[in-house]
Amino acid sequence: MQKLLAALETPVKHKIFVSYYHWLDQGYYEAFSKHFHDKLDAINDRSLDEEIDSDDVEYVMRTIREKHLTGTSCTLVLIGAETHKRKYVDWEISATLDKEHGLIGVYLPTATRSADGKIIVPDRFYDNFISGYASIVSWEAITASAEALDTYLKAAKEKSSSLIDNSRKKKQRNG
Repeated sequence: MQKLLAALETPVKHKIFVSYYHWLDQGYYEAFSKHFHDKLDAINDRSLDEEIDSDDVEYVMRTIREKHLTGTSCTLVLIGAETHKRKYVDWEISATLDKEHGLIGVYLPTATRSADGKIIVPDRFYDNFISGYASIVSWEAITASAEALDTYLKAAKEKSSSLIDNSRKKKQRNG
C-alpha cells in the first residue's frame, strides 16, 4: 500500500536560484529551464541591474536575499566566459552563502580556462570550492538526466555551513 501511495504523490520540485551573466549566457539558462521544467522551480531575475536601481550594496544584497533567494534551497551559478567578472553574480553568491543555501557551479562549454586548463570561476565561488562548501560540475554532467541533477542538489544541501567562506569584500564593479 505504501508503494502505491508513494507512486501517486506528486514529486516535490526543487526550488533553486540560477545566477548567470544574462547578456552572454541567457540561452544556457533557457535550455536548462526548458530541460528541467518538470523537475525544478528555477528562480532567476532577468534584470537585476534595472530592477534594483541602487548603488547601496547592502540594500541590493537585502533585496536579493528577500525577493529572490527566500524559498529556495540552492543556487546554481552558470559559469560562462565572463561570469567571473560580474558584480551581481558575486553578490548573488554572497547572498546565497548568507542564507546557508547549497552552491553549485555549472561550467558551460564557453567557460574561460586558465593557462593550465582550469575553469575560471568567480572569486567568492572559488573560496567556497576550496573550503569544500561549493561544488562544480560540467554542463554536460548536470543536464545528463533529472536523476543526476537531483543527486547534485541533494549533495549541495547536505554540506555543513561551517565550511562557508563569505569573507571576501563584495565586488564593486564589473570587470
